[in-house]
Amino acid sequence: MIACSFKEHFGVTCFGCGFQRAIHLLFKGEILQSIQLFPAAIPLIILGVFTLLHLKFKFQKGASIIVILFSIVVALMILNFVLNFI
Repeated sequence: MIACSFKEHFGVTCFGCGFQRAIHLLFKGEILQSIQLFPAAIPLIILGVFTLLHLKFKFQKGASIIVILFSIVVALMILNFVLNFI
């Protein structure tokens, strides 16, 4: 796995720390452990897939859905970041 350069330089976790391990756990089928490690992983994957589908098929409300999904992902990443310090 690629080491987090932010954590190496500053000694604290970044907003994306745990994403690689969460994806690895998802591939192994350990969904609950993945969510505990990085709660934004599944919504981030959904956001990426939906964005690619929207670019291909031009959904009518696609842009609005992308903004909502993006907001959810950012909120989960911030929440995870804050909870890591507590």
